[in-house]
Amino acid sequence: MKLIAVRDTALSLDEVFRAVGDDAAGGTALFVGTVRNHDGGADVDSLGYSCHPSAEAEMRRIAEKVVAEYPVRALAAVHRVGDLRVGDLAVVVAVSCPHRGEAFEACRKLIDDLKHEVPIWKHQTFSDGTEEWVGAC
Repeated sequence: MKLIAVRDTALSLDEVFRAVGDDAAGGTALFVGTVRNHDGGADVDSLGYSCHPSAEAEMRRIAEKVVAEYPVRALAAVHRVGDLRVGDLAVVVAVSCPHRGEAFEACRKLIDDLKHEVPIWKHQTFSDGTEEWVGAC
């Protein structure tokens, strides 16, 4: 694992991609989650992410499981907290493996497990003035 972080500053695709660079890797998969302008048929104006103090440790635990399950050469995952606008990067994960198929599978496992298990919550504000909290993101 090269990079695991929860940050309140803008995320960098280049930083995450560089973190998983490895000459022995034939495949690198990168997933970028952005704030979209809608959810459930409602227009989203903005959202805020907050997290439990254990969030980064949970990200590391999940990353360790992915590394144990797949032939990972390098892995990185960074999630943003704080107030974000439509189009902002919310999460960036990347995995490099000897082959592309392994990289795709490991990257999908990483983002899916992060989304379901890490204690990060989002508070969405809609253009009609309503808002909602969404469980683990």
